[in-house]
Amino acid sequence: MTQPTVLVLPGLGNSGPDHWQTWLEGRLPALSRVDLGNWDAPEPDLWVARLDQAVREAPGPVVLVAHSLACILVARWAVATDSAGKVATALLVAPPDVEAPDLVPVEAQRFAPVPTDPLPFPAVVVGSRNDPYCTAARACGFAALWGADFIDAGEVGHINGASGHGPWPMGETLLKDLLAQL
Repeated sequence: MTQPTVLVLPGLGNSGPDHWQTWLEGRLPALSRVDLGNWDAPEPDLWVARLDQAVREAPGPVVLVAHSLACILVARWAVATDSAGKVATALLVAPPDVEAPDLVPVEAQRFAPVPTDPLPFPAVVVGSRNDPYCTAARACGFAALWGADFIDAGEVGHINGASGHGPWPMGETLLKDLLAQL
């Protein structure tokens, strides 16, 4: 198998310098962050198109590393494209419940409803017991809908810079394990 292209997909607001995705990019320089467009007022159709373009342009198989709103993006994109077959696996961390207006900002609600079709590639969903944007039960439900494995990361907030996850060794280990399985 050719070396996969690892695409990093940040969520709402992008992943700043104190975020685990940025930390991971520094540790594994072969990762490539996808510019999805307006980070603060995302347009679902634009984000889907940008992800599709990035996957199509990748020279070989693709591994997706998504955080937060980008997890919902991946599920939306997977049912709207014929290029999902290029994806070897996906790591989906801290999906927000975009159907819960009391939990997520209005910008994230634009991505509702949550897609319920199984993903056409293997995936792992990582959820937190105290994520302010999604209950652990709901994140586990997303994994079940999408045919993905679920990992309970414990009480780790939204698994972002605000919750202390610049360096996130668990995320690095999960990604390396997924890559080793290819």
